[in-house]
Amino acid sequence: VNMQPIKNPLGRVFIHLSIWVFVLYNSVPFVWTLLQSLKTKKQANARTPLFWFEPTFEHYSELWLDKVPDNFAVLVFGIIAVFVTLILFSVLGKHLSISSVVVKLIILGTIVLTLWSIPLFVKTAEFYDYFVNTIIVGVGTVIISIGIASLSGYALSRYVGIAGVVLIILALAFRSLPRMAFGLPYFWMGQISGLYDSNFLVIIALAAVNQPFAIYMLRSFFMDIPREIEEAAMIDGASRFEAFIRVIVPIMWPGIIATSLFTLVLVYHEFLLVRILTLKNWTLAVAMQQYLGGISDSGSLPLKSAAAVSAALPLLIVILFYQKHLIKGLTAGAVKE
Repeated sequence: VNMQPIKNPLGRVFIHLSIWVFVLYNSVPFVWTLLQSLKTKKQANARTPLFWFEPTFEHYSELWLDKVPDNFAVLVFGIIAVFVTLILFSVLGKHLSISSVVVKLIILGTIVLTLWSIPLFVKTAEFYDYFVNTIIVGVGTVIISIGIASLSGYALSRYVGIAGVVLIILALAFRSLPRMAFGLPYFWMGQISGLYDSNFLVIIALAAVNQPFAIYMLRSFFMDIPREIEEAAMIDGASRFEAFIRVIVPIMWPGIIATSLFTLVLVYHEFLLVRILTLKNWTLAVAMQQYLGGISDSGSLPLKSAAAVSAALPLLIVILFYQKHLIKGLTAGAVKE
């Protein structure tokens, strides 16, 4: 059934107004936390909420840096300039006849190089290490999980038989088990192998836990792609794997990105498994307990707010950057002829 657009002017105004009210309502907590992070301790704990004040970034420097250097402003503007350049390069790369894969590799390499070089110029605090651990665990888990799930989901979508349905049900049942069911075996494996408190152990555990979800999502996307497309490629001489890589994956790219983003969100907020499998090599989800814990300590409210904003902002930027692909992936197959 095709949904007809609403042509009544009052109806359209009401819908747009409702959407804006919903967006503003959900944005208020983040905006207020951002304002709190830019206040002094006295301003943040004032009886009357302050909305107009002179912002300060001392709490962000305290959070990220062990010692504030004399050229701190130059360093901040340099990092901002690097990321603005990357954004412009990603936008202009489409018009420079550069492959999108090359553009993404250059951007990824620049980010990795920037993160690696920052500790060479300044003495970073523990929060920076937690941030780097989060990036390593998130990217590693997504690469392993999506790589395996793409092949598995494709195979299950092309397999005709009851066994494929049974495997999906078993995978989802495996996914629904409590985290403690996975934490203790992986803790034991980490102690025996010497990988305890390492990013590698966390990546392997999170990839295994989130694998059923990724397989289920990608299978549903693959099922919307007609078999005739890859069969035509195989008639032209391509093997099934070549048809999968060269024909199916480009069509499936929005679905792969959507699944990757959902997997990244799940990994980014994972607490229990990371807490069990690490001693001090934490990600941000676990590290936030030492910044947000102790609600009676109101004197550190700006620092807590700065930690909350710093932890939420990277994921927010990634989601906003890939929102177009995310929407395409979520709406893939929604329109039927």
